[in-house]
Amino acid sequence: MNDTATTELVVPALSLVVLVGCTGSGKSTFAHKHFPATAIVSSDTCRGIVSDDENDQSATPEAFALLHHIVGVRLRRGLRTVVDATNVQPKARQELVALAKAHDVLPVAVVLDLPDAICLRRNAARPERAEVGAHVVHRQQRELRRGLRGLAREGFRKVHVLRGVEAVDAAVVVDEKSWNDRRELTGPFDIVGDVHGCRAELETLLDRLGYRIARDDRGRAIGADHPDGRLAVFVGDLVDRGPDTPGVLRLVMGMVAAGTALCVTGNHENKLVRALDGKKANVRHGLAESLAQLEGEDADFRAAALAFCRALISHYVLDGGRLVVAHAGLKEQFHGRASGRVRAFAMYGETTGETDEYGLPVRYPWAEEYRGRATVVYGHTPVTELRWVNDTLCVDTGVVFGGSLTALRYPEREPVSVAAEQVWYEPVRPLAATTIATGDAVVRRDPGVLDLEDVIGRRVVQTRHHGRVSVREENAAAALEVMSRFAMDPRWLVYLPPTMSPCATSELDGHLEHPAEAFAYFRDAGVSRVVCEEKHMGSRAVVVLARSARAARDRFGVEGGEAGAIFTRTGRAFFDAASTTDTLLSRLRAAAERSGLFDDLGSDWVLLDAELMPWSAKAIGLLRGRYAAVGAAARASLDATTRVLADVAARGIDIADLAARTERRAADAAAFTAAYGRYCAPTDGADGLRIAPFRILASAGANHAMRDHDWQFARIDALVAADTDLLTRTARLVLDPGAPAEVAAATAWWTDLTAAGGEGMVVKPFDPAPAPGARPVQPGIKCRGPEYLRVIYGPEYLHEDNLRRLRHRGLGRKRSMALREYALGLEALDRFAAGEPLWRVHEAVFAVLASESEPVDPRL
Repeated sequence: MNDTATTELVVPALSLVVLVGCTGSGKSTFAHKHFPATAIVSSDTCRGIVSDDENDQSATPEAFALLHHIVGVRLRRGLRTVVDATNVQPKARQELVALAKAHDVLPVAVVLDLPDAICLRRNAARPERAEVGAHVVHRQQRELRRGLRGLAREGFRKVHVLRGVEAVDAAVVVDEKSWNDRRELTGPFDIVGDVHGCRAELETLLDRLGYRIARDDRGRAIGADHPDGRLAVFVGDLVDRGPDTPGVLRLVMGMVAAGTALCVTGNHENKLVRALDGKKANVRHGLAESLAQLEGEDADFRAAALAFCRALISHYVLDGGRLVVAHAGLKEQFHGRASGRVRAFAMYGETTGETDEYGLPVRYPWAEEYRGRATVVYGHTPVTELRWVNDTLCVDTGVVFGGSLTALRYPEREPVSVAAEQVWYEPVRPLAATTIATGDAVVRRDPGVLDLEDVIGRRVVQTRHHGRVSVREENAAAALEVMSRFAMDPRWLVYLPPTMSPCATSELDGHLEHPAEAFAYFRDAGVSRVVCEEKHMGSRAVVVLARSARAARDRFGVEGGEAGAIFTRTGRAFFDAASTTDTLLSRLRAAAERSGLFDDLGSDWVLLDAELMPWSAKAIGLLRGRYAAVGAAARASLDATTRVLADVAARGIDIADLAARTERRAADAAAFTAAYGRYCAPTDGADGLRIAPFRILASAGANHAMRDHDWQFARIDALVAADTDLLTRTARLVLDPGAPAEVAAATAWWTDLTAAGGEGMVVKPFDPAPAPGARPVQPGIKCRGPEYLRVIYGPEYLHEDNLRRLRHRGLGRKRSMALREYALGLEALDRFAAGEPLWRVHEAVFAVLASESEPVDPRL
């Protein structure tokens, strides 16, 4: 308890601050001096909200009901909250302490104990308080002082008492970060599973991870550091069962003291502390062995080991909140919180209340229901197979039971294991009986099963590259219609391509789009190197190519014998005939084998982004119903008009202007027909089809979408060279958008390309990975040629009056959509590469499809 001499009031960053003081003590003034106005919940304000009169005492019950609700909402959202009320009665404080405990935050009391005379004088000076009698102040002061000594017993973790005006005025609030909040540490980390006294295996693992082990003059390991600055994080259960608990403690204690490691408490450390403190502790499950081994150490080491284990905290929040390490795992609602309940969950997990056939508690499968933003890495329940479950991973692989000792490299998500030297302790439950991260507990949800609740309504998807992306309810409903009625087997749909924005509108004569605007965009954004890729006029296709049906089954969970899939950017099967898909996949697979793509990637499957040609292979209905119909109607009507005008002119009537306009319209119609005709070609099954792969999206354990284009070009070109009858190389140029000569050469290339009937080009940053702190830029900007735009905007779009109108097209919404969809696609690939469950991948995939329902001009 701090007295008047203390001017610094240490207040946890996440806490419930309860101001205690009678009316007139200056609580509101104190609160607004030291805390943001939004953090303060005032009983007077709540009374005013429910009654329009802050002094209406009859509204007090409703006012406090509202106050408690607001406090609960803020605490649930992880916001420090200050309660501005008298709080002199124990019952009022008990309700607030209960709220803090319910949300696993620390309750803090700040008491303003001022003389009665000062409080009376202040009340008298306030018109709304002038009628507050002296007996009220005296009663509140008696209640306050009577309860002072018991505030800690009531549950307040910190109590600050300010006696007198001078103490209140001199007070300074100092924020105290939670002990578990180490978000400033960004790694890289090596997260080590349960060691259980296996000191030799721990040394072997640290050596394999690249750590340099320090030893004392007796050769004992007393610390370790990594030359690359990596930080080891131990998930607890360093002790018990194994042959050398003191050796493990000595090594880990040295690392923690040197700042090269962190360690959270395990349930076995908790039991060891109880035993060393002389408290009642069950000496089963290896505790007896630890106590016997520690007896062989001197008193100083035993004292140091006890202090170390006693000081271990429940969990750490790391890497900006993206990583949580706890011994038995941790539900999202407990991340960064501090309470007995949080500590118990972190050490023991949650049980169903049942026991299995071995007499051990059945663990509740919290990981199966986890939906949090942070990756959670934990131990506690040994597994024989590492398995990601909803972005959580158990790294206890049972070294003491003859399994292995495992560390997870983060952020690489790469496991590193060393085998146990022998079975050091026979488990009650055979190690082979536990094969998944949630132990033997009944799985409440299959990670591969999609749930309607995951996608309906308004959604917010957290992405790594664009923050939070919102999905409107109406857009989700439209996407659900498409997904449920038309989409192919969702197990293949691990990615949908984003839309792409055109370049800014050109002011050049005869142009709506021109390369100058695309280059200017990237130059102004600070991109020093771009790639211009030929834009093939076909249909966007995503290709999932597996090496075999077994590889497809193992990674994608399909059971029908398929070895891949080809689908559109809206998730529909590209071809109605399965035979066409199978033929194309077979040829692609053969090309991938000949080019060495599978071996190069170290994967039995690959995900490709491609263009499939001709356009008529997929868009024949669109061509017939929209473009061909327009061309045919224009030709028929204009031919008839031309004949009539010829007859009129033959009678000597001057219709030269009208005839010229009709002739121009006929020429435009002919150009329109020729423009879309370039993209039509006969196909019969797979015959006549061409595929232009232009990006490798993913393979086993890796998202390649952010790789630079040198890496992409080398592999794509080798794949194309393996079957030039089916595959088409994408022409490209690499240049500096700020170099005039290079820009001129690229513009000439685009002009030749479009004059020869090409659609245009796409300009992209050469390295898709943004520089740290750089603002996001478009992943690609399309620049289409004049004749292709005639297909999009109509036969007469190049007439000046039409161009003038079209130049006012707005691109803001299209560009925003492109950035969001791109980030969602990358997020889906990240989640899939990390082995997250299908519902997590589909959360991002579905959001891409939903955003396509936004009202954006489809011609852009």
